[in-house]
Amino acid sequence: MNAPRPKRRRSRPCDLRDDVAPHVHPDAEAAVAAFNNRGADCLERGAAEDAADCFRRAASLCAPALPRSVCQGALAGLLPPSTSRSAARRVSLDASDGDPMEVDAPPPSRPASPPASTAAIPAAPPRSEYDEGLATYARPLRIDAASRADPAPVLLFNLGLLRARSGDDAAAAGCFEHALAVLRCPSRPPQEQAHETPAADQADGLAAVPLLHNLGHVHRRAHNNELARAMYARALAAAEAAPPSRAARAAAAAARNCLGVLAFRAAGTAGGAPSADGGDKVDGAAQALEMFAASLALRRGLLEEAPADDELRRDVATAMNNVGRAHYLRGEYDAALAVYVEAYRRRCAMLPRDHLDRAASAYNLGQTRHRLGHLDEALGLYREFHRIVARRLGSTHRDAAVGLKCLAQVHRDRSEYDDATRLYNDSLAAAKAALGPRHPEVAGTLNKLGNLHYERSDFASALAAYEEGLAVERTVLPRGHANIIVTLTNLAQTHGHMGDHRAALERHAEACALQTEALGPTHPKVAAALGNVARASCRLGHYDRALNAQQEALRIRRAIHGNAHADVAATLNSIGLVLFRQGRYDRAVAAFEESLRVRRRCAGERPGDVAAVLYNIATAHLERGDAARAMAGYAETLEVERASLGRDHRGRLATLRHVAGVCRGRGELDAALGHFAEVLRIEQRHGGADGPGAARALNAMGNIYLRKADTARMMECFAEATRIFALRGAAGVEDCDCDDDEDADLRITGYNFYSLALSHPECAAAA
Repeated sequence: MNAPRPKRRRSRPCDLRDDVAPHVHPDAEAAVAAFNNRGADCLERGAAEDAADCFRRAASLCAPALPRSVCQGALAGLLPPSTSRSAARRVSLDASDGDPMEVDAPPPSRPASPPASTAAIPAAPPRSEYDEGLATYARPLRIDAASRADPAPVLLFNLGLLRARSGDDAAAAGCFEHALAVLRCPSRPPQEQAHETPAADQADGLAAVPLLHNLGHVHRRAHNNELARAMYARALAAAEAAPPSRAARAAAAAARNCLGVLAFRAAGTAGGAPSADGGDKVDGAAQALEMFAASLALRRGLLEEAPADDELRRDVATAMNNVGRAHYLRGEYDAALAVYVEAYRRRCAMLPRDHLDRAASAYNLGQTRHRLGHLDEALGLYREFHRIVARRLGSTHRDAAVGLKCLAQVHRDRSEYDDATRLYNDSLAAAKAALGPRHPEVAGTLNKLGNLHYERSDFASALAAYEEGLAVERTVLPRGHANIIVTLTNLAQTHGHMGDHRAALERHAEACALQTEALGPTHPKVAAALGNVARASCRLGHYDRALNAQQEALRIRRAIHGNAHADVAATLNSIGLVLFRQGRYDRAVAAFEESLRVRRRCAGERPGDVAAVLYNIATAHLERGDAARAMAGYAETLEVERASLGRDHRGRLATLRHVAGVCRGRGELDAALGHFAEVLRIEQRHGGADGPGAARALNAMGNIYLRKADTARMMECFAEATRIFALRGAAGVEDCDCDDDEDADLRITGYNFYSLALSHPECAAAA
């Protein structure tokens, strides 16, 4: 009777080579395989000590392919001080160097869950965390003793995984590098192969790919991104040089995905230290999209050949998710939405309801819908994300804080400020619990909470939130980081609204100095910061400082854009405003007119901006005493606004009110009434007949009728204005010398009361 043939190992998508001559005594091959495979089982369920003990026993049989120093380094800290020997039988063998060795038989099977005393490490199955597709080769490998393959590379690979999961990336890299050296040339020590070209990887075929991927992984975790990129590039070259096969295509897809992740992360962090033109982010996102799209195409092709392969189905969904992320980073939100919807559908169909990858897809899809203004859909998706991460990771996990912050933002965008405030505070508490009080994400939440208070005109609360956030940012971020500059600017604006213009100027000046340090004195963001300094200086009456700042901003913008650019026109207009406040009206008119010429030369000029400059020119002429040119300028301003915005647009109100006031001051009461009547019509159209804007317009018209001694129409206007103010809870009536159209109370100009009483006794005050 013939002896039964040994079972052949089932082929893996990409395994280590089995054509390398073994360095293990033939009688020990079965024991090495058994110890390694038992260790792989322990590693997959997270039993670190048990896995380390099994790998130690297997390694003791593999000398000289596994030098003692390599094994000791890989196992250091994972075994208890004295590893007890099993009481099971021992097999005495002769090692290849002639020294006797004692080998423990494989330990008996252990329970599925390790005992409480066993040191546990994260089990880290490939799909248990948010999946970017980086864990393709994260499973330990088994040895088939019947294959006669050298077990050393497999054992070193598993030791590397063990060290990587325990957080010792340096030791893990050593294991992977030694395995790569043994695989490439078993007879040469690894130090002699350290500087070989990637051509050697290609000669090894697909066998080197798992090792190169894991080397890339540990280098990436250590923030050695260039080394990580080099490892993934070598893995891609090896996959593409291998003979055509499903395994080769799968390896190429995995490598392209990993290269895409590196490019995506590099592009996504470009905002912290901006380049001169922002090109790094754009280029990185384009590279990421190219790699992700190629990976998706390969994986879709593989799935078409094996549609029931659950692993491939997950990989395709992951690749779609990554493509969506790249589109989102590039600002291509409609394209991102299309692939996110499909990725989310696939993950919902194949994953449990509380799976973290399903949460990731919900978050990404929610973020895109939020960006596109689909607030109801975004709210539901954010709620799903928060539900899953709170259940799986805990309510004080960092990602739970992120989910709460996203929910708060949607409520803020819906003007549901109480809900937004509550959720921002909940997010802040969760972030502090997860990350500690000194963390950039804590500062980011404080900044958003400050923005919410600012929008609600609660400037004291906004100031407190911004100050706390700035203290955190100064602790954890570099001096010139963009977030610090944003917070300083927010603080300056808040101080300005509170009337503390000196503090506002100090914050703007500090932000400008940091921008200059970080970006250089000729960057467009420095010009914008100089504009903020100029405006704050104006409010303090420091006109010379304001003028100097605006002129420096003009120099920067002209050097960047030339003379025909909207930013140049805006700066010229700002210079005109400073000169106007100094009373230098002739020079102000010259600056405004140059701004107008530049505006009209700009491609795609905005009529509203042209109207603003025309308005300024007219006002400067009025102050110069040239009333005719001023009124002609105001008429042109009104015509431009009417043509560009439409007859009933609210954007016309400011100009109409001002021109009406000018006409009233010049005694042109009928013209003033006509302009205020337009104001009333627009206010009633947008704010309703009982809106405060309508009441203010009626109040102003009543005062003009008072000056005209038209008592009937005066009383109609005052009565209606009083009714609206009373309806809105502001029914006070007071006499004053001014006509403040922005107040919420009825105001009556009283300089003509005596004449009115003489001509109309019914209007005389009661004694």
